[in-house]
Amino acid sequence: MPGPLYELVRAPAALTVPGDTLVGALAAGSPVRSRLTGLAAASVCLYWAGMALNDYADRTVDAYERSHRPVPSGRIRARTALAVAVCGTAAGIGLSALSGGRRSLAVTVPLAATVWAYDMKLKSGPYGPAAMALARGLDVMLGATAGGGRGMTRALFPALTMAAHTAAVTRLSRGEVYGASASLPLSTLAATAVVTATTALPLERGGRVRFAGAAQVALAGCYAYRFGAPQAAAARQPTGDRIRSSVGAGIHAMVPLQAALTARAGAPLSGALLAAALPLVRRLSRRVSAT
Repeated sequence: MPGPLYELVRAPAALTVPGDTLVGALAAGSPVRSRLTGLAAASVCLYWAGMALNDYADRTVDAYERSHRPVPSGRIRARTALAVAVCGTAAGIGLSALSGGRRSLAVTVPLAATVWAYDMKLKSGPYGPAAMALARGLDVMLGATAGGGRGMTRALFPALTMAAHTAAVTRLSRGEVYGASASLPLSTLAATAVVTATTALPLERGGRVRFAGAAQVALAGCYAYRFGAPQAAAARQPTGDRIRSSVGAGIHAMVPLQAALTARAGAPLSGALLAAALPLVRRLSRRVSAT
């Protein structure tokens, strides 16, 4: 059985993070260098920190709604969860500084601040989905700094695409405990359709349009199926269990979405290799929930 710290940070879900930095770097036209590995590691540290902080901030409500989690079950102390969040944040910022210098720090510090603001204040309010979307978009932009910041504007499209997907997943999560009306999964399903369509669009660069390749379209279709099918099921029966399953699928679907955006940036082989990680992510998440 996984240990409580492994559960606290939702360790397997961190496999959905490095693809952000890869997409950002490729979209910006940056070569995949050693510094990209450091930036990806920084993103993972911030993700784990956010998960630990989430459980620290939710420890009171989790005692009623999710008593199986490490903090309310007593397997990890609340102050330990907070310490993991602080150390993870410091490690993420430090790795970013070492890997990308000031330019990367200019993205990492707002990213870390957004994570803390979401967990400690914004999560349950109307700005929660927007805050999570901003965090994911900044994560993509962090990858764009791998080449020294050249071409960062080209990374805005994948950043906005990942942000839109994240906003939909976060909004859907509002119903994962007590359920919701069918309008909730239907609205996020519509957002998924828009994300799919825009991801499959051809990329224009240098005044020329590069038509969408087969890999790009296939990976976008994989994303649509992986996230769309559970949402359709939740719309038919919008119980907490069905919606929670859809949220988990949405987290996993980040991998094929990143893969499609990677192919769109002109690296279909890298996109296929990234998509190949999805079965591993799903298998590991059977032991530890991603939500």
